[in-house]
Amino acid sequence: MEGRPISDDTELVGGQLLHRVEDGICWIRLNRPDVANALTPEQRNVVIDLLAQADQDPAVRVVVLGAVGRHFCGGADLRVDRAEPAGGDDRPSPGMVMKMLAYGVHRLLAAIMDCQKPVVASVNGTAAGIGVQLALASDLVVMAEEASFLEVFVSRGIVPDGGAAYLLARVVGLQRAKELMMLGDRIGAQKAREYGMATVVVPRAELEAATLELATRLASGPTVALGLMKRLVNRSLDVDRTTALFEEAAAQEVTMTSRDAQEGVASFVEGRPTRFEGR
Repeated sequence: MEGRPISDDTELVGGQLLHRVEDGICWIRLNRPDVANALTPEQRNVVIDLLAQADQDPAVRVVVLGAVGRHFCGGADLRVDRAEPAGGDDRPSPGMVMKMLAYGVHRLLAAIMDCQKPVVASVNGTAAGIGVQLALASDLVVMAEEASFLEVFVSRGIVPDGGAAYLLARVVGLQRAKELMMLGDRIGAQKAREYGMATVVVPRAELEAATLELATRLASGPTVALGLMKRLVNRSLDVDRTTALFEEAAAQEVTMTSRDAQEGVASFVEGRPTRFEGR
Protein backbone atom coordinates (compact mmCIF):
# COMPACT_ATOMS: atom_id res chain seq x y z
CA MET A 1 0.00 0.00 0.00
CA GLU A 2 2.99 2.29 0.38
CA GLY A 3 2.88 5.22 -2.02
CA ARG A 4 -0.78 4.62 -2.95
CA PRO A 5 -3.24 7.30 -1.79
CA ILE A 6 -5.94 6.15 0.61
CA SER A 7 -9.22 8.02 0.11
CA ASP A 8 -11.16 9.78 2.83
CA ASP A 9 -14.01 8.06 4.67
CA THR A 10 -12.42 4.69 3.96
CA GLU A 11 -12.97 1.51 5.96
CA LEU A 12 -9.65 -0.27 5.77
CA VAL A 13 -8.55 -3.88 6.35
CA GLY A 14 -12.08 -5.24 6.13
CA GLY A 15 -13.49 -2.45 8.24
CA GLN A 16 -10.96 -3.01 11.03
CA LEU A 17 -9.60 0.53 10.60
CA LEU A 18 -11.58 3.71 9.98
CA HIS A 19 -9.97 6.70 8.28
CA ARG A 20 -11.01 10.14 7.12
CA VAL A 21 -9.50 13.58 6.58
CA GLU A 22 -11.66 16.54 7.51
CA ASP A 23 -10.83 20.20 8.25
CA GLY A 24 -7.11 19.48 8.35
CA ILE A 25 -7.51 16.54 10.78
CA CYS A 26 -6.60 12.99 9.80
CA TRP A 27 -8.69 10.59 11.91
CA ILE A 28 -7.44 7.00 12.28
CA ARG A 29 -9.57 4.67 14.44
CA LEU A 30 -9.01 1.05 15.39
CA ASN A 31 -12.26 -0.82 14.77
CA ARG A 32 -12.14 -4.28 16.37
CA PRO A 33 -14.20 -3.60 19.51
CA ASP A 34 -15.13 -7.27 19.91
CA VAL A 35 -11.46 -8.11 20.70
CA ALA A 36 -10.61 -4.92 22.64
CA ASN A 37 -9.09 -3.44 19.46
CA ALA A 38 -6.13 -5.82 19.57
CA LEU A 39 -3.76 -4.76 16.80
CA THR A 40 -3.01 -7.11 13.90
CA PRO A 41 0.12 -6.86 11.73
CA GLU A 42 -2.02 -5.84 8.74
CA GLN A 43 -3.70 -3.03 10.71
CA ARG A 44 -0.32 -1.89 12.00
CA ASN A 45 1.12 -1.69 8.50
CA VAL A 46 -1.83 0.33 7.21
CA VAL A 47 -1.53 2.76 10.15
CA ILE A 48 2.14 3.21 9.26
CA ASP A 49 1.16 4.00 5.66
CA LEU A 50 -1.55 6.42 6.78
CA LEU A 51 0.88 8.28 9.03
CA ALA A 52 3.40 8.55 6.20
CA GLN A 53 0.73 9.92 3.86
CA ALA A 54 -0.51 12.38 6.49
CA ASP A 55 3.07 13.54 6.98
CA GLN A 56 3.40 14.37 3.28
CA ASP A 57 -0.11 15.74 2.69
CA PRO A 58 -0.24 19.55 3.08
CA ALA A 59 -4.00 19.29 3.67
CA VAL A 60 -3.35 17.34 6.89
CA ARG A 61 -2.22 19.43 9.85
CA VAL A 62 -2.84 17.04 12.74
CA VAL A 63 -3.40 13.29 13.18
CA VAL A 64 -5.74 11.70 15.73
CA LEU A 65 -5.33 8.05 16.78
CA GLY A 66 -8.48 6.68 18.37
CA ALA A 67 -10.64 3.58 18.66
CA VAL A 68 -14.23 2.40 18.43
CA GLY A 69 -15.97 0.85 21.42
CA ARG A 70 -14.99 0.57 25.09
CA HIS A 71 -11.26 -0.13 24.65
CA PHE A 72 -8.43 1.85 23.08
CA CYS A 73 -6.10 -1.04 22.25
CA GLY A 74 -5.66 -4.32 24.10
CA GLY A 75 -2.16 -4.80 22.69
CA ALA A 76 -0.92 -6.88 19.79
CA ASP A 77 -3.21 -9.67 18.65
CA LEU A 78 -1.22 -12.65 19.93
CA ARG A 79 -3.26 -15.03 17.85
CA VAL A 80 -1.65 -13.73 14.67
CA ASP A 81 1.39 -11.62 15.67
CA ARG A 82 3.84 -14.42 16.48
CA ALA A 83 7.20 -15.46 15.09
CA GLU A 84 7.06 -18.78 13.28
CA PRO A 85 8.84 -21.62 15.08
CA ALA A 86 11.64 -23.42 13.27
CA GLY A 87 11.66 -27.14 12.61
CA GLY A 88 8.62 -27.90 14.72
CA ASP A 89 10.20 -26.38 17.83
CA ASP A 90 7.93 -24.24 20.00
CA ARG A 91 10.58 -21.54 20.16
CA PRO A 92 11.13 -19.05 17.30
CA SER A 93 14.36 -19.39 15.35
CA PRO A 94 17.27 -17.15 16.44
CA GLY A 95 16.86 -13.58 15.27
CA MET A 96 13.21 -14.00 14.27
CA VAL A 97 11.76 -12.04 17.21
CA MET A 98 14.20 -9.17 16.66
CA LYS A 99 13.27 -9.01 12.98
CA MET A 100 9.56 -9.17 13.78
CA LEU A 101 9.87 -6.21 16.14
CA ALA A 102 12.18 -4.22 13.87
CA TYR A 103 9.89 -4.55 10.85
CA GLY A 104 6.70 -4.36 12.90
CA VAL A 105 5.96 -2.43 16.05
CA HIS A 106 9.23 -0.48 15.97
CA ARG A 107 8.28 0.92 12.57
CA LEU A 108 4.92 1.94 14.02
CA LEU A 109 6.62 3.74 16.91
CA ALA A 110 8.89 5.58 14.47
CA ALA A 111 5.96 6.48 12.20
CA ILE A 112 4.19 8.24 15.08
CA MET A 113 7.24 9.96 16.52
CA ASP A 114 8.76 10.98 13.17
CA CYS A 115 5.54 12.30 11.64
CA GLN A 116 6.06 16.05 11.15
CA LYS A 117 2.47 16.72 12.17
CA PRO A 118 1.19 16.68 15.76
CA VAL A 119 -0.28 13.30 16.71
CA VAL A 120 -3.04 13.18 19.33
CA ALA A 121 -4.08 9.93 21.03
CA SER A 122 -7.75 9.80 22.03
CA VAL A 123 -7.83 7.07 24.69
CA ASN A 124 -11.41 5.95 25.26
CA GLY A 125 -10.78 2.88 27.43
CA THR A 126 -8.16 0.32 28.37
CA ALA A 127 -4.77 0.67 26.70
CA ALA A 128 -2.69 -2.44 27.33
CA GLY A 129 0.72 -3.49 26.03
CA ILE A 130 1.43 -1.84 22.70
CA GLY A 131 -1.73 0.19 23.27
CA VAL A 132 0.14 2.09 26.00
CA GLN A 133 3.04 2.73 23.67
CA LEU A 134 0.68 4.05 20.96
CA ALA A 135 -0.44 6.71 23.42
CA LEU A 136 3.03 7.47 24.82
CA ALA A 137 4.53 7.89 21.35
CA SER A 138 1.84 10.46 20.52
CA ASP A 139 2.47 14.12 21.24
CA LEU A 140 -0.65 14.82 23.29
CA VAL A 141 -3.12 12.44 24.96
CA VAL A 142 -6.81 13.04 25.63
CA MET A 143 -7.97 10.37 28.05
CA ALA A 144 -11.42 9.36 29.30
CA GLU A 145 -11.82 9.22 33.09
CA GLU A 146 -12.84 5.57 32.72
CA ALA A 147 -9.72 4.68 30.70
CA SER A 148 -6.55 3.08 32.04
CA PHE A 149 -3.01 2.07 31.10
CA LEU A 150 -1.63 -1.43 31.70
CA GLU A 151 1.87 -2.64 30.85
CA VAL A 152 0.82 -6.27 30.79
CA PHE A 153 4.12 -7.83 29.65
CA VAL A 154 5.43 -8.92 33.06
CA SER A 155 2.38 -11.15 33.55
CA ARG A 156 3.35 -12.90 30.29
CA GLY A 157 6.95 -13.36 31.43
CA ILE A 158 8.38 -11.14 28.69
CA VAL A 159 10.11 -7.78 28.37
CA PRO A 160 7.88 -4.85 27.35
CA ASP A 161 8.31 -3.96 23.68
CA GLY A 162 7.17 -1.26 21.32
CA GLY A 163 9.72 1.12 22.81
CA ALA A 164 8.17 0.87 26.30
CA ALA A 165 11.38 1.44 28.29
CA TYR A 166 12.49 4.25 25.96
CA LEU A 167 9.13 6.03 26.12
CA LEU A 168 8.25 5.46 29.76
CA ALA A 169 11.64 6.67 31.04
CA ARG A 170 11.22 9.89 29.09
CA VAL A 171 7.59 10.47 30.04
CA VAL A 172 7.41 9.37 33.69
CA GLY A 173 11.06 9.07 34.80
CA LEU A 174 13.22 6.06 35.62
CA GLN A 175 11.66 4.93 38.92
CA ARG A 176 8.07 5.16 37.74
CA ALA A 177 9.01 3.45 34.47
CA LYS A 178 10.36 0.52 36.50
CA GLU A 179 7.24 0.53 38.66
CA LEU A 180 4.91 0.35 35.67
CA MET A 181 6.96 -2.30 33.86
CA MET A 182 7.97 -4.53 36.79
CA LEU A 183 4.67 -4.54 38.69
CA GLY A 184 2.36 -4.38 35.69
CA ASP A 185 -0.39 -2.70 37.69
CA ARG A 186 -3.29 -0.99 35.97
CA ILE A 187 -3.28 2.78 36.48
CA GLY A 188 -6.33 4.96 35.99
CA ALA A 189 -6.64 8.19 34.07
CA GLN A 190 -6.10 10.52 37.02
CA LYS A 191 -2.85 8.82 38.03
CA ALA A 192 -1.81 8.77 34.37
CA ARG A 193 -2.37 12.54 34.33
CA GLU A 194 -0.31 12.88 37.51
CA TYR A 195 2.49 10.81 35.94
CA GLY A 196 2.49 12.98 32.81
CA MET A 197 1.04 10.29 30.55
CA ALA A 198 -2.16 12.21 29.75
CA THR A 199 -2.63 15.82 28.67
CA VAL A 200 -6.35 16.09 29.37
CA VAL A 201 -8.73 13.81 31.31
CA VAL A 202 -12.47 14.11 30.69
CA PRO A 203 -15.59 11.96 31.19
CA ARG A 204 -15.98 9.43 28.40
CA ALA A 205 -19.09 11.21 27.13
CA GLU A 206 -16.96 14.32 26.53
CA LEU A 207 -13.96 12.54 24.98
CA GLU A 208 -14.88 13.10 21.34
CA ALA A 209 -15.63 16.78 21.85
CA ALA A 210 -12.43 17.34 23.85
CA THR A 211 -10.38 15.51 21.20
CA LEU A 212 -11.93 17.56 18.42
CA GLU A 213 -11.31 20.80 20.31
CA LEU A 214 -7.63 20.00 20.83
CA ALA A 215 -7.13 18.68 17.29
CA THR A 216 -8.84 21.76 15.82
CA ARG A 217 -6.59 24.02 17.84
CA LEU A 218 -3.49 22.21 16.57
CA ALA A 219 -4.82 22.15 13.00
CA SER A 220 -5.12 25.95 13.08
CA GLY A 221 -1.55 26.36 14.32
CA PRO A 222 1.77 26.92 12.50
CA THR A 223 2.19 23.36 11.21
CA VAL A 224 5.83 23.66 10.13
CA ALA A 225 6.86 25.13 13.48
CA LEU A 226 4.86 22.51 15.40
CA GLY A 227 6.54 19.70 13.47
CA LEU A 228 10.00 21.11 14.18
CA MET A 229 9.15 21.62 17.87
CA LYS A 230 8.17 17.96 18.00
CA ARG A 231 11.44 16.88 16.42
CA LEU A 232 13.56 19.02 18.74
CA VAL A 233 11.84 17.75 21.88
CA ASN A 234 11.92 14.10 20.76
CA ARG A 235 15.67 14.36 20.17
CA SER A 236 16.47 16.47 23.21
CA LEU A 237 17.49 13.59 25.49
CA ASP A 238 19.46 11.79 22.80
CA VAL A 239 21.92 14.49 21.67
CA ASP A 240 24.60 16.62 23.28
CA ARG A 241 24.15 20.33 23.95
CA THR A 242 26.09 21.49 20.89
CA THR A 243 24.00 19.33 18.58
CA ALA A 244 20.75 20.39 20.28
CA LEU A 245 21.54 24.08 19.90
CA PHE A 246 22.64 23.66 16.29
CA GLU A 247 19.41 21.84 15.43
CA GLU A 248 17.42 24.52 17.23
CA ALA A 249 19.10 27.21 15.13
CA ALA A 250 18.47 25.23 11.94
CA ALA A 251 14.80 24.81 12.86
CA GLN A 252 14.50 28.52 13.57
CA GLU A 253 16.10 29.26 10.20
CA VAL A 254 13.37 27.22 8.51
CA THR A 255 10.45 28.66 10.44
CA MET A 256 11.57 32.30 10.21
CA THR A 257 11.20 32.14 6.42
CA SER A 258 7.80 30.40 6.50
CA ARG A 259 4.55 32.11 5.54
CA ASP A 260 3.16 31.38 8.98
CA ALA A 261 6.02 33.22 10.67
CA GLN A 262 5.41 36.22 8.43
CA GLU A 263 1.71 36.06 9.30
CA GLY A 264 2.51 35.80 13.02
CA VAL A 265 4.56 38.99 12.93
CA ALA A 266 2.08 40.82 10.67
CA SER A 267 -0.92 39.94 12.85
CA PHE A 268 0.93 41.19 15.95
CA VAL A 269 1.87 44.49 14.29
CA GLU A 270 -1.64 44.97 12.89
CA GLY A 271 -3.35 43.98 16.14
CA ARG A 272 -5.56 41.28 14.59
CA PRO A 273 -6.12 37.55 15.08
CA THR A 274 -3.49 35.29 13.53
CA ARG A 275 -4.53 33.15 10.56
CA PHE A 276 -1.96 30.40 10.04
CA GLU A 277 -2.02 28.40 6.81
CA GLY A 278 0.29 25.59 7.85
CA ARG A 279 2.96 26.69 5.37
